[in-house]
Amino acid sequence: MTAATEAAQKRALDLLTPRPPLYCPHAPEVRQSVFILLDELEALYGGAAGGGKSDALLMGASQWVDIPGYAALLLRKTYSELSLPGALMSRSMEWYRGAGIDWNDGTHTWTFPSGATITFGHLQYTKDRYRYSSTEFQFIGFDELTEFKEDEYTFLISRCRRPATGPLSQIPLRVRSGTNPGGIGHDWVKRRFIPEIDPATGAKRFKYDAMTGQLRPFVPARLKDNPHIDQASYINSLQHLDPITRERLLNGDWDIHVGGMFSRLWFKIAPVSPLTHTVLKRVRYWDLASTEESPGSDPDYTVGCRQEWDTNHDIYITDLIRGRWGAMDVEARILQTAHADGRHVPVYIEREPGASSKLWIDYLVRQLPGYVVIPIPSRGDKKERAAPFASYAQAGHVYLVEGPWLPEFLAELEAFDGETSPHDDQVDAASGAFAAITMAGAVAQSHSTIPGAREPVYRKGDLVLRGERYVDKEPIKYAR
Repeated sequence: MTAATEAAQKRALDLLTPRPPLYCPHAPEVRQSVFILLDELEALYGGAAGGGKSDALLMGASQWVDIPGYAALLLRKTYSELSLPGALMSRSMEWYRGAGIDWNDGTHTWTFPSGATITFGHLQYTKDRYRYSSTEFQFIGFDELTEFKEDEYTFLISRCRRPATGPLSQIPLRVRSGTNPGGIGHDWVKRRFIPEIDPATGAKRFKYDAMTGQLRPFVPARLKDNPHIDQASYINSLQHLDPITRERLLNGDWDIHVGGMFSRLWFKIAPVSPLTHTVLKRVRYWDLASTEESPGSDPDYTVGCRQEWDTNHDIYITDLIRGRWGAMDVEARILQTAHADGRHVPVYIEREPGASSKLWIDYLVRQLPGYVVIPIPSRGDKKERAAPFASYAQAGHVYLVEGPWLPEFLAELEAFDGETSPHDDQVDAASGAFAAITMAGAVAQSHSTIPGAREPVYRKGDLVLRGERYVDKEPIKYAR
């Protein structure tokens, strides 16, 4: 055997042998070791706060930095979270600075002597994922995965690739995440990773990828497993939190829910909308906001909820549109959606107090000739408005038509308490649509059935002529 052949075999064996992280100032704890040595493509290290999740991600990213061309990406939702004291990027400074590793402050990238790189990035807005469209990584790590949306996560998985030949072809592809329960992504993360208990046997059923059959391991992170933190003082600080958040952070409880006004189990999932001939009424209700996302902000959403009521007196939520748009884009979305729904679907719009809201709705009426546009004043508190919809759902009469909006909608419903929920715009829109479709009566009839008019007419200063109807003392406006 030649020296070159022997060296090549030794190199191949080294690539396939589980290895500890490089440039790490301390040895991994037991659960961290389990996590970083997993072979599966996806894995989650999560649960209690203070369990060493950030260290585990940084360890995993640095396992193969001695291989030329190796590239790792570590993500946080926003740059400010990424750069906080003790967060991933600042922690890497403690580990790597002064070790002969080059730091690029512009790209937030460490370049190792081998040429391997670890890059820190963020996905504050969903569109930010496209900055990684032409990239290729062998390791992708998500810090606080429940702050991300599922489509953001699955898009980044597609960036986890390797060449067909050479040393990099032997490196395992890994997508690793750390998180606590809670956050906007709680529902999909739990569904994707957290094992379920078999009610018959009491055994854990681990989650797996249905397409590949590969497991998606979940390694619970516990505060007591992290000796590098002052556990007593940390537990004491958690006692100041509300009971829900405390259980999630202290004990990693994935099952405890805030809210309590809705349960996802009340809602039935329907693969398609009800048959046209069975539908008695249709409405689209808009809960409005007009503030775009900006760094450091968390504005409300504009939501348009479409509901249908069938001959069995069941409600179907057939579509839900949600986004953070400026005023011009809100207008464009409403007009575009009305045209897509058709003239047979009345457009209900929440009307805020004040003349400006009335003028804006009047303007929308003129932009939708031939459509029924109905302003609905917002009355009562959020819980009071949501109560009838919750009651109808609890009775088993609300169906949700399958769509990409379902996970976040159900998560918001279960988190809703009418007071402290961070976002309740989908609940407001669904409750508004339910109120509109159940109180509208003859409003949803076709234009041709309105007495004295071939089609309804709206004329400024003449609101009570030609088939005008009233809803809660507000006139329905039929656009010419």
